[in-house]
This record gives sequence, structure tokens and C-alpha cells, in this order.
Amino acid sequence: MGKITGFLEIERIQESYKPVPERLKDYKEFVATLKDDAAKAQSARCMDCGTPFCNNGCPVNNIIPDFNELVYQGDWKNAIEVLHSTNNFPEFTGRICPAPCEAACTLNVNDDAVGIKSIEHAIIDKAWSEGWVQPMTGLVKTGKKVAVIGSGPAGLASAQQLARAGHAVTVFEKNDRLGGLLRYGIPDFKMEKSHIDRRIAQMQAEGVVFKTGVLVGDWPAPDAGQNPSPAQRITNWSNSKVSAQALLGEFDAVLLCTGSEVSRDLSIPGRDLQGVHFAMEFLPQQNKANAGDTVKNALRADQRHVVVIGGGDTGSDCVGTSRRHGALSVTQFEVMPEPPVEENRPLTWPNWPLKLRTSSSHEEGCEREFAISSKAFVGEKGHVTGVQTVRVQWLDGKMQEVPGTEKTIPADLVLLAMGFVNPVASVLTSFGVELDARGNARAVTDSTALAQAYHTNVPKVFAAGDTRRGQSLVVWAIREGRQAARAIDEFLMGSSLLPR
Repeated sequence: MGKITGFLEIERIQESYKPVPERLKDYKEFVATLKDDAAKAQSARCMDCGTPFCNNGCPVNNIIPDFNELVYQGDWKNAIEVLHSTNNFPEFTGRICPAPCEAACTLNVNDDAVGIKSIEHAIIDKAWSEGWVQPMTGLVKTGKKVAVIGSGPAGLASAQQLARAGHAVTVFEKNDRLGGLLRYGIPDFKMEKSHIDRRIAQMQAEGVVFKTGVLVGDWPAPDAGQNPSPAQRITNWSNSKVSAQALLGEFDAVLLCTGSEVSRDLSIPGRDLQGVHFAMEFLPQQNKANAGDTVKNALRADQRHVVVIGGGDTGSDCVGTSRRHGALSVTQFEVMPEPPVEENRPLTWPNWPLKLRTSSSHEEGCEREFAISSKAFVGEKGHVTGVQTVRVQWLDGKMQEVPGTEKTIPADLVLLAMGFVNPVASVLTSFGVELDARGNARAVTDSTALAQAYHTNVPKVFAAGDTRRGQSLVVWAIREGRQAARAIDEFLMGSSLLPR
């Protein structure tokens, strides 16, 4: 370890934020990267445990004690080498990952965990500023062609790994810009899109070809006389189309990384009122506007009473965006009871704990309602004006309404942020891919006697990320993209030197 008594002498060091009034003026990032001395002090708290639970708590298995030690020694260049050995995009995870590694930190048993995420953030930002992040060129080409469908974190990670194995990789993205939900789901104030752009430039230099505005497979057809389905409401800014059969004929392997984009709906009276929208109808428009595009009839929260239904990260992103629009009020609903402020560490460590999580967006102004259920949307002249609610309690795992707690909460704009249920089925079925019980692409993560890892039922068609596992974290998508790349390399070449 860098400093034997560091964890006893040094308190956890937090990244600093801009004050709320200042950061609400724009959509720029407001979290300050740790300076070198602060990162060194923070890394000194690492105990270099005999069994580093943080490594296993991290889905990509970052070698955390090693890069902590290197930061403490001031060897930043080797620190980024260690970090890149397991994580293609630490600038993404260092900003938006919830840091399950910190929950698993041994210090977290009875103290504040090492600030692993902030150290990762500092390492990659320094690496970019020093010019250490360079494309890997001069690779021996295999002559094999791979198509990756989707340019989110799983697609990008797999594409970079496959290109570095010498394959000719083409990434297809249905929208006008690359990045998937990193581009059109994560607000710019959490991650500015320049971080995606410079990775794309690196990958292009490594030989990856990107094709935007291209829809692969079949898209759900509109239902005549009905409101659009959740799948039909997904952003689809494509201007051309390629059939699944054409791709299968041209490429030696196809990897589906389309994400889990179908939003969970709330089928209650008044759902068809104007002003009730999915979060993923609202958030992409603001990101598009931030990129300099003109968005016609954009959804805005200016001078509106906003209700966000759903207590997760997507709901939090709606809160922060609404506050920047200038909403009159923002209320966030969560059907589950309010969790404790502090977790029961002896019971939960090193697993991800249940506890109250207050995001930076919540701190910007939001009333949070727990144990509340929406009964109906009410409105006037076809537009929503409120949400009829009732308090609920959970008994024996079942939700029960509490009599006499009915209430109508004013709302001019309602944003549904209750998670995502599955990928767009028609895209997967156009390839003939079997779906599991949850509507995800069916594929195993380990090679068996019957199947290659991440291989679907269709020859040379693979699936990874949210397309295969359902909605999850960016860091899980990176893990699956890397592992799928190795599986495809083995499939094409008989063996692979890519890390798993």
C-alpha cells in the first residue's frame, strides 16, 4: 500500500461541485476533478487488502489497489495503463458509474470508502490532458468483417476490442450521432459529449468505421387509430435502412448491442392526455439542442409543475433538466418506501446496499415522495393538470393502498421514468434471434458444449449489453462488450488473446 497508516490518518476526499445557482445556468459539467495532491492523499487511504473486494465489486474488475498505489507514487502514466487494461472508457464510468466498487471497499465496513471513482476520474482526465491516450495502430489484419449494431457503451467497447484484434469493424447507429444513451440519455451536465467524440476519433484512427442514421432490421409499424406504443416512441432519427439478411450476407459476425430502449409504461386513466411523456422523449431533445440542433415542438418544463414518476437515475436526470428549464416545481414519485439514510453494513457489505441516495439533481430542488402510487392523470381541454395519487404500504411483499390518503398533485408535465423493459423486439426477430422470458436476446455468457459465449441461436449472431441482460449500468455494458468481443474473436479465429 502507498501509505500504511493512510486509512487511519486521512479522511475521504470528495470531488467539489459548483454551487447550485451557478450550475443551473447551463448544461456543462460541474464536478471538479481531484487535483494531483488530493488524488494522492485519497489513494493513500487504500489498504491494498489481501482480498480486494473492490475488484469483484467492479463489473469490469478494475485492478483498483494497483492504480491507487501508482497514483500515490505519482506514476500516472502507468496508472492509466492499468486502468485501460480492464476498462476502455474510464472517462464515462468515472463520471456516471454509481461505483459498486466503493460499496465493496473494505474500509466501507465501518468507515468511509476509498473514493475510487474520483481517483479513476482523475487518472483518465490527466491521461487525456497529457496526450497519453493514443490510437493503437499498425495492427495485423485478419480479413474478417464484424458488424456491431448500436453505438452505446457495449457496442463501442466491443468494436474497439475487435478492431484491436485485427478485424474490420463497422458500427451501425440508427440516430444521427454516436453514443447511444450516453449521447441521448445522459444529460450533458453529468457527462459532456466531447468525451464521446474524442473516443470516436481514437477508434476511427484504429480502423473502426461508423455509419450513423442507419436502421438495421425492422422497426415497429404505427398502429392505426391508437396512441404510439412505447417502442414507437423511441428516438429513431434514421434516414436509411439495412436489412438483417444483407448484413448477414456481408459480415462474418454480427453483434447486437441495441440496448434496452422500450420504456415501462403506466396504463392508468388519462394516459392519453397531452403533457404525459416518457423520460426518453424528454431527455434526448435537450441533448440534441445542446449539440446545436433545432428541435421543433420541443418538450420543455419552463414555468411548469413537473411530476417525475420513477425514483431512479433516469428520474433524477429529468429533475436536473427540468430545473435548468426553469420549472415552477419538481416532484418525484417512488412507489417503494423511503430507504434508510445509512445502510446496515454488517448485513449488506460487500454487496450493493439499500439506502437513501440523494443525487446532485435532487440537491438542486426537488420534492421527493416515497410510498406513493399514481391512480390516474386528470386534465382539462385534453392536457394534463394533475396526478391522482394514494399512499401505499408493503405487507408481505405486496403493495396495499392506505385508505384515506388519496390526493391530487398539480402537474403540467408528467415524465415517466420507471425503467426499461426490453430491447425493440422487431429488430431482434428480424435476425431470427430467440427472446428470453423478459424479451431480451437469449444468449449465455460462458462457452458451453452447445454454444459460444454471447452467441444467440442464429449462426454468427451475438448479443451483449442491455440487449442481452436487460437494463443495467454503463459499466456492465462495457464488461459485456469486452467479453463478447473475445467470444467473437474466438469464433472467427479459433482462439483469442483479448482479455475477458
